[in-house]
Amino acid sequence: MIDLKVLRENPEIVRASQRARGEDEGVVDSLLSADERRRSAISRADSLRGEQKLLGKEVGKAKGDERAALLAKAKELAAEVKAAEAEQHAAAEEFTALHSTVPNLVHPDAPVGGEDDFVVVKTVGEPRTFDFEPQDHLDLATRLGAIDMERGAKVSGSRFYFLTGPGAQLELALLNMAAAQATANGFTLTITPTLVRPEIMAGTGFLGAHASEIYHLENDDLYLVGTSEVPLAGLHADEILDGEKRYAGWSSCYRREAGSYGKDTRGIIRVHQFNKVEMFSYVKPEDAEAEHARLLGWEEEMLAKIEVPYRVIDTATGDLGTSAHRKFDCEAWVPTQGKYRELTSTSNCTTFQARRLNIRYRDENGKPQTVATLNGTLATTRWIVAILENHQQADGSVVVPQALRPFMGGLEVLTPNR
Repeated sequence: MIDLKVLRENPEIVRASQRARGEDEGVVDSLLSADERRRSAISRADSLRGEQKLLGKEVGKAKGDERAALLAKAKELAAEVKAAEAEQHAAAEEFTALHSTVPNLVHPDAPVGGEDDFVVVKTVGEPRTFDFEPQDHLDLATRLGAIDMERGAKVSGSRFYFLTGPGAQLELALLNMAAAQATANGFTLTITPTLVRPEIMAGTGFLGAHASEIYHLENDDLYLVGTSEVPLAGLHADEILDGEKRYAGWSSCYRREAGSYGKDTRGIIRVHQFNKVEMFSYVKPEDAEAEHARLLGWEEEMLAKIEVPYRVIDTATGDLGTSAHRKFDCEAWVPTQGKYRELTSTSNCTTFQARRLNIRYRDENGKPQTVATLNGTLATTRWIVAILENHQQADGSVVVPQALRPFMGGLEVLTPNR
């Protein structure tokens, strides 16, 4: 949730953020009105409860007719208190419901616009020039015995697959390399739950505009996560932390891919289930931007290890998730598509998620304050696409990037099945 102090003192900042996102700025005035009604209801209920307390003392001292009159007045006052508390509860519910619909404030330097209005921050490496006709990742993987889409669809439906042989080895190597890098940089490695309670999913901001992307188990009222960001954000819900914390979460991830009909139907670029190692940080709000830069640096370190051309983009405001203040994506070059495709994403969520989940730290005066949360991808199943296509040879074999070889038992080349 956004900071109420900012809303009350600088509502134009919130309006500008809403405009930049392409959202309704009228919600700001509605929220301010709801906040005023809530505070007024609290004040009235508090005043009546104070009056009721004083009257109770008078009743205790009174006798005879005076006591009877005071008791009658106390009965009337009790009814007023009950009504005022009901009004307070209703006003609080109205305010909270509206407050939860407002996305995080966008960074003032984030480019304004929609999905195609990103800004390229930098480009690293040059796309390879092939002296043969390159194959796409699925043709390569099929010949290598690495991916089986047909049987994945037979077992689970479209956008499911089996990773087999070298495909499974590649994924495990990638994830283990990511885990090794994370632990070397002080992250606590975790294997997270992939089912979470509604309050945890809502707390991370995924049950608003992105709810259609999420699998929900109605009988259990649990949600399958689309990223380990969700359980890692919930890990310290309702806690006061003793300092900054960094976690790397390894998990399977599930996405319905609602609205993606006809997009990326070939191969494993857009699928319903994949594996990922995700970084997650809890830091003081004033340290969040520096931490965001560090997360991006670690993502680029991983991309350098798989030796593929990539670019970093500053995502436009209209393409930010509900919780994101600013987001940088790293996109790798995919030769057969002739374009860059997202491999990693890192978001600074400031205090937005932590307010919802009640996660705090103590400042230098010992006073609890809301922490900032950030997340960033270190490796996912989709990376296999970039590795296969960029490192393919004319005979259909694929050279294993040097940094990955120790995680693949020293294997240097993936060779097609004969």
